[in-house]
Amino acid sequence: MARPPRFDTDQFLDAAVRLAAASGPAGVTMSAVAQEVGAPSGSVYHRFPGRAALLAQVWLRTVERFQEGYFAAIGAEGDAWSAGRAAARHVIAWSRAHPEEAALLLHGAEEFGRADWSEEHVHRADRGNRRVRATLDSLARGLGAEGPRARERVTLAVVDLPLSVVRRHLRAGLPLPAHAEDLAEECTAALLGPPAGPASPPTCPGAG
Repeated sequence: MARPPRFDTDQFLDAAVRLAAASGPAGVTMSAVAQEVGAPSGSVYHRFPGRAALLAQVWLRTVERFQEGYFAAIGAEGDAWSAGRAAARHVIAWSRAHPEEAALLLHGAEEFGRADWSEEHVHRADRGNRRVRATLDSLARGLGAEGPRARERVTLAVVDLPLSVVRRHLRAGLPLPAHAEDLAEECTAALLGPPAGPASPPTCPGAG
């Protein structure tokens, strides 16, 4: 019976996440990952043909894990307004639970060498991006957001705004404060406008 490999792909990708969180994409090299895991360099090359493949895999695994929860948070709500608020909370909650992966995602795919990715990896990334756009378009329609400006406001509310909260704290090396989810949700609700019915939306603290 063949002996199982001592190191698996996820161990190398976990190491790449730690390196990216600490030093950015430049810190993710084949030799650095091998050293982080305590494996011979050949073990890394056995799973990734080169650095471009390693960078693609660690980026894609991370963003897909985030997106899985993001889509679930939006889909779990019965109306678009509640779904938008849930999406904002998810960005914060996921980043709190996965600070190293969140720090990695503060860098774009281009910084992870997308220009050198294989066709398969590029298609995989594009497929995820199309799903994000379709989800945001559906959310905008549910909110009655008509026209480019209104759709841009929805994207700002459920993507850019909560990410800015995460970015400011993680780049300063600070943990996300306990009130971050509530703050993001309140500001997102204010941008999305009032829900259908008599309830009034919260007001973004400091806005106006």
